[in-house]
Amino acid sequence: MWKPMRHLLRAVIILAISFGVGAPLATAQQTSGATLGPVTNLPLPRFVSLKGVKANVRRGPSQSHRIDWVLMHRGTPLQITAEFEHWRRVRDQDNVGGWIHYSLLSGHRTVVIQGQRIPLHAEPGETSRTIALAEKGVIASVGTCLPDWCQIETGGFKGWVVKSEIWGVGAAEIRE
Repeated sequence: MWKPMRHLLRAVIILAISFGVGAPLATAQQTSGATLGPVTNLPLPRFVSLKGVKANVRRGPSQSHRIDWVLMHRGTPLQITAEFEHWRRVRDQDNVGGWIHYSLLSGHRTVVIQGQRIPLHAEPGETSRTIALAEKGVIASVGTCLPDWCQIETGGFKGWVVKSEIWGVGAAEIRE
């Protein structure tokens, strides 16, 4: 998802990408035992998404630092790992990252499909009816998450996927 100063996200997509699901608040299970950020007093690490269609990712937390990457896909899920004034250190699904201004980030939660042709199930269970398939790289809004399953929405389809097949939620995260 990161590429030096060029367009990003070249993935075959079976489903069109849409962003319309609200982001429920995290439960206490997600935040218990987490380190709190010195600026926001929110848990670190935590997941967010890219607000706009373009964002510079810098080597350090100021505009005087060199731009290492340019993110060019609205909704890209990112994990905040540190805070400094108006800057957040983020990383992506490939563990590549840098510093980005907080105004370019959104609390709307998204995930990216990691496996090839992941089925979206009608209910959280392997034997549940398959609604659609999502290719690796598809970005989806995330809703409810159970211990092993998350409900996502993309391309007008809403269904359940195995949590291990997506990136953008914590392994132990429960969302209501």
